Amino acid sequence: MNVLVVNAGSTSLKLSLVDEEGTARAVASLDAVDDDDVALVGHRVVHGGSRFVEPVAVDDDVVRRIAELAELAPLHNSPALEAIDAARAALPDHPHVAVFDTAFHASLPPVASTYAVPHSWRERGLRRFGFHGLSVQWAAERVPVARLVVCHLGGGCSVTAVHEGKSVDTTMGLTPLEGVAMATRSGSVDPGLLLYLLRHGLSVDELERGLEQESGLVGLSELSPHVHELEAAMSSGDEQARLALTIYARRIAQAVASMAVSLGGLGALVFTAGVGEHSGWVRERVCADLGFLGVELDSEANNRLLGEGEIAAANSTVRVLVVESREDIVIARAARRLVGGVGETRWA
Repeated sequence: MNVLVVNAGSTSLKLSLVDEEGTARAVASLDAVDDDDVALVGHRVVHGGSRFVEPVAVDDDVVRRIAELAELAPLHNSPALEAIDAARAALPDHPHVAVFDTAFHASLPPVASTYAVPHSWRERGLRRFGFHGLSVQWAAERVPVARLVVCHLGGGCSVTAVHEGKSVDTTMGLTPLEGVAMATRSGSVDPGLLLYLLRHGLSVDELERGLEQESGLVGLSELSPHVHELEAAMSSGDEQARLALTIYARRIAQAVASMAVSLGGLGALVFTAGVGEHSGWVRERVCADLGFLGVELDSEANNRLLGEGEIAAANSTVRVLVVESREDIVIARAARRLVGGVGETRWA
């Protein structure tokens, strides 16, 4: 039951072969895949809209419906469709399963999913969906506490409230643009700012490019979208890099506090994905702003951590953990279940 996991991003295609124990082996390309090593193929798709709230077997109708959602996540769904087409061509006799990032957030209550906009707009299906669900689901299973906040911090960033294993609030919305500042994405901004720019000559395409590719850390620093590069610049005295990272961390901390409101408290805080797993500076700065919620970081444990682990101080009333993002395991498990297999991994 080895599953070929296909994870297509906006700039890269990651392929891995995941066995039933959760061991993953990177695959260089579809051409390098041995048919005999693969039982089925699992595809990560970012936006499933209201229709796709469970994994689904890929057929031409599913591909068409995913394409219809590409407008809401153009940097993600379009590459996923290209990868699905390529994988179906390379492995035509294998089952293909699409697994959706938005599906974990199908449990969002109306208070979290509803925009305060005219009813006629909402009738068009405009609502908050949430993203990074596969990563958040994995973290929630590894840290099964009643009130959990997961900070998925990578190229895209989101903060999610998980109550008893279910998503109840999150920072991303209709699209992956809403929420905290990210590597190149703005996160939430005043809608009036956007109207101002449109009224003063900026085209829709220019606005989209600016919000998607020229904002966030790269827009603030005018240097780099990468946290590790900005940390190096900051240590060399670059004050613009320092401001960019400080704003980034503050927005994340504010989002955690907001999620604690939705949960009615905070039992554990998880950092995951590239920045969350590897930037001790970001973790420390975020936690420093959350002391009023009972979050206390063990600076020594935070700085020496390699891989996963707990980094809260002994007197912290909130657990603080770093969890390796394993979307590949969630995708592989979901694909197996759809065709009759099972597999579980937990961290109590």
